[in-house]
Amino acid sequence: MASQSYVWLITGTSRGIGMEMTRQLLQSPMNTVIATCRNPAGATGLQALKTDLTLKGTLHVVQLDVADETSIRNSVKPVNEILSDRGIDYLYNNAATTEWFDTAFEHSYSGMIRTFQANVAGPALIAQLYIPYILRSSRKVIVNMSTGLASFGLNCGPKCVSYSISKTALNMLTYKQATDKPEIIAISLDPGWVKTEMGGEGALLEPSDSVAGIIKTLQGLTSENSGKFYRYNGESIIW
Repeated sequence: MASQSYVWLITGTSRGIGMEMTRQLLQSPMNTVIATCRNPAGATGLQALKTDLTLKGTLHVVQLDVADETSIRNSVKPVNEILSDRGIDYLYNNAATTEWFDTAFEHSYSGMIRTFQANVAGPALIAQLYIPYILRSSRKVIVNMSTGLASFGLNCGPKCVSYSISKTALNMLTYKQATDKPEIIAISLDPGWVKTEMGGEGALLEPSDSVAGIIKTLQGLTSENSGKFYRYNGESIIW
């Protein structure tokens, strides 16, 4: 596997896990990363990776807002031009939003709708539009960024209702993708409680450690893993 080149399409790469994943992948000359974000011009950290001489991979930055249907659809043309006749080995639906500590009886209707647009409808449309490119790759992997808060079995309590139920819906999307197309590998992945802007105060895991585990887990995936839910370190999570 190490001698083969791979194409990664990652959403939400302007900061946090997405940017760190882009950085780590670019350490290998075998990786081409199509890094997407809402505002490429303002993503100074991401743009700086283009001129980092320690990075050996190939980086392309494309505008894509996961909460905007038009933006998602418009991303296909530049990505198609970048790919030429290549496929997308790994589609990593990383971008997400949260309403923080809302509950079942104290939440914003508009906030919940925004959360579902970004966390469910966006990844679903992205996968729909990019599946032809995924199918022509060697790996054919879709990764939907989830969370332990989406698990019924982990019993995480009443907080973060919009985020939690949107990610539970995303988990079902993973299952549907895996059963619809058995030739692909589709998984849900919990990155852990990571020290990012979204992770907030109290987070335990450095982005670099989370991402190192994620990459190792993804590189080891086989068809037997499809339709399942994992932690960043490869451990299974109960639905």
